[in-house]
Amino acid sequence: MKLSAPLRPFLDWSVDTGWERWDAVPVSLLGIPYSEHYAGEPRPNDQARAPEAIRAQSGQFCDGPLHWDFDIGEPLQWVLPNGGRDCGNLSLDGNSFDDYFSGAVSVLKRQFGSSRFSAILGGDHGATVPVVHALEAVGRPVHLVQIDAHIDWRDEVRGARRGYSSPIRRASELPWISGITQIGIRGTGSARAPEVEAARAWGATIVTARQVHEEGLAPVLRHLDGKGPYYLTIDADGLDPSVMPAVLGPVPGGLRVDQVLPIIRALAGGGLVGMDVVEVAPSVDLPNQITSITAGRLMVNAMAAALRAQNG
Repeated sequence: MKLSAPLRPFLDWSVDTGWERWDAVPVSLLGIPYSEHYAGEPRPNDQARAPEAIRAQSGQFCDGPLHWDFDIGEPLQWVLPNGGRDCGNLSLDGNSFDDYFSGAVSVLKRQFGSSRFSAILGGDHGATVPVVHALEAVGRPVHLVQIDAHIDWRDEVRGARRGYSSPIRRASELPWISGITQIGIRGTGSARAPEVEAARAWGATIVTARQVHEEGLAPVLRHLDGKGPYYLTIDADGLDPSVMPAVLGPVPGGLRVDQVLPIIRALAGGGLVGMDVVEVAPSVDLPNQITSITAGRLMVNAMAAALRAQNG
């Protein structure tokens, strides 16, 4: 599997695309632009540009590692003195998707094995499918937490089983996934009755956005307590479109940043091994790229919270 160097590294970190020789680092970041294609849709799709678009806003979501960060309560450099490693992007290079997928799993296993916190930038939500397969490398059962408008439990779409509609269904098939909590679900949730029934039968906990708005976060945090280690996947449409507007499936009534950050901090306290942000659509992130900036802010908060918890 070949990794391509980014146009601008995340937070201007050092770049190392030689994944087979990666040594241990506190934090690494990998871009996964592609997932299994749905017939009749653009290829590559708009979301494939998101890893580069998010990195490009590094100067907006972090003025520099020495600047005081009021979200994390100190400069990022105090938590991450030597920065992190930008691993570049997984390149398709004309390979079949099967080859791309198996290569992605190998790279991700190496990433989880060599990083205390693994950050992943999609791509659409199909990027999470190789991620959950690679979580085997954590060596312990992992609780999957999803923030999303949609439950993503489709078994297949037009014959494709590893696309953006199926990551949580695929996760449910893996023995190292100990539980699934889905937060922010609303609207039609992309699901027919059979998908909802399958999720509930498996034992997934579905927390609607309405529940969060009406009951607060306390019930969610109580439910999650003690279930770590965790992996968090954030679909940009899980947040309200007033917060992250550049998505292809906007649904009103989503979560706010001030509701997501306590979830991130709670998961970090119980062992957050990694997080992805997916489904940012750069072509409609106008006029000021606020969706990409917010994605970067969520990632900075997550990596800082995870490392601080690990450092005690």
